[in-house]
Amino acid sequence: MSSKKNKTLNFFDLGEIDYKLAWDFQEKIFNNVVQTKTENRKVAEVLVKPTSNFLIFCEHPAVYTLGKSGDEKNLLVNDEYLNDNDATFYKINRGGDITFHGLGQLVGYPILDLDNFFTDIHKYLRLLEDVIIDTIKDYGLVGMRYPGFTGVWLDSDIKGKERKICAMGVRCSRWVTMHGWALNANTDLSYFKNIVPCGINDKNVTSIEKEIGRPVDMNELKKKIYNNFCRIFEIDDLQ
Repeated sequence: MSSKKNKTLNFFDLGEIDYKLAWDFQEKIFNNVVQTKTENRKVAEVLVKPTSNFLIFCEHPAVYTLGKSGDEKNLLVNDEYLNDNDATFYKINRGGDITFHGLGQLVGYPILDLDNFFTDIHKYLRLLEDVIIDTIKDYGLVGMRYPGFTGVWLDSDIKGKERKICAMGVRCSRWVTMHGWALNANTDLSYFKNIVPCGINDKNVTSIEKEIGRPVDMNELKKKIYNNFCRIFEIDDLQ
């Protein structure tokens, strides 16, 4: 493996985009990074090409996604209901169970070659949580972890008041990541009634808007998350 470390970041804001289109976009980038790593193993050190890192922001129209370890029974509605409510459902190749994506939710997809940073998937997840925790702090919210689960929670230490504000699920192959987080900003939380979120049936979900009593400026939120991401992952081109 090359000793060259590329910690620059290619950033895309896809805006509102169909889930499958964004997934295909991720897969294309992910496969190109993995292919570069495969080719690097076959050449002399001086010919090795640095791998690239990417961060994608977007919002999806209503969609439910089920991770590899998820149970389809956690989707509580049928195809007819989904069609009538302009929602879609996908089984996907990330970890975790079922979650919802919708407009007003800021989705982040980091596609990083962790060989450029550190080869520790647990550290990676904890740092993603730190990005969200530091971001929502600016809105007066104290983000917390919940033992045994990924994501960011509020009041996770108070039984009966635990509520999830950001879901996370990733895929990692050859130390290249994809998928990421879904932060509820101005999200219509009623959609979560149709699932057992992340397979957890006794906890609530929330949003920044619900907690602070006003809508969030999405462009402002994007800037905060981007800057926190670059700082925490020590990206070379922090803007």
